[in-house]
Amino acid sequence: MSNSAAMPTADVLETPSGKGATDENFPVASVLITARLRPHVKRFYAFARAADDIADNPALDPAEKLRRLDAFQTALVGEAAGPDCAAQLHDSLTCTGVGNRHALTLLQAFRQDAVQRRYPDWDALMSYCALSAYPVGRFVLDLHGEAPGDDVDALCAALQVLNHVQDCAADYRLLDRVYLPGDWMAEAGTGASALNAEACSPGLRRVLDRCLDGCDRLLDQARPLASRLRAPRLGAEVALIQSLGRRLAGRLRRADPLAGHVGLSALDKMAGVGAGLLRLVRR
Repeated sequence: MSNSAAMPTADVLETPSGKGATDENFPVASVLITARLRPHVKRFYAFARAADDIADNPALDPAEKLRRLDAFQTALVGEAAGPDCAAQLHDSLTCTGVGNRHALTLLQAFRQDAVQRRYPDWDALMSYCALSAYPVGRFVLDLHGEAPGDDVDALCAALQVLNHVQDCAADYRLLDRVYLPGDWMAEAGTGASALNAEACSPGLRRVLDRCLDGCDRLLDQARPLASRLRAPRLGAEVALIQSLGRRLAGRLRRADPLAGHVGLSALDKMAGVGAGLLRLVRR
C-alpha cells in the first residue's frame, strides 16, 4: 500500500458533527467584537470545532484520530495540504501576526482526548484546561494586542468545566470519557457508571457541586478581566461571557444534567447581552 493511502485525503479528513458556533453556550465573535477582527476569531473557532469533532468521533479509533490531527497540524504550519479550516487559519495567523502556538496547544488537547478517558484529580483537570481552554482566551487577547494574565486563563477554565458538567452524561455514554476528578468521585462513594443513570445519585451530585464550586472560584479570579482590557468592545464581550458563566453555573446547581439538557435560557442570554452593553456604555 502506498503512503498516500495510509492517510485520508484532505477532503475527507474532517468528520463534522453538525455543531456550530450558534450551538455553543458562550458567544463566538459576537457583534461586540470589532468587525475587522471577527473573521479571524471565526477561523480559529472553525479550526477548533473541526479538530474537536475528530477527537469526539466515536467511530474513529485513537490511532486514526491522531493521524487526522497530525494532518491538521501539518496544514496549520504550512508544511502540507490539509483541511481547509487549517489552511485558512494558517493564512489568518500569517495576516494578523498572532502566530500558531495557541492552535498547536489546542491540538495537544485533542490528541489527549483521543487517548485519555479519565482524570484522577482537580489538578489533572486543570492541566487539561491549560491545553484545551487557555489557548482560546490567549488567542483572542493576542489578536487584540492585549496583555495575557491569570484572569483570562481562569475564565476559560471555568467555561470549560461548566461544559464538562453540562455534558457529563453524554461524554460518558457516547465516549466513555469522564471529566470529573476521580478522587472526588471515590470520596463520594460513586463511580463513572453513575453517569449512566437517569438522575444524579447523592454522591454524584456532591461531585458536580464541588466542580461548580471550583468554577465559582475561577470566575471570581477572572472578575478583573473585563475592566483591565484596553479594548472597550472586547471588555464588553468578556462581561457578557462572565454573566453567562455565572448563570449557567447557577442552573447546573439547580437542575440535574443526567435527567435532561441544562442550558441557558433566552432570559439568561438577554441578561448577558445587557451586562456586555452596560460595560461598553460605561467605557
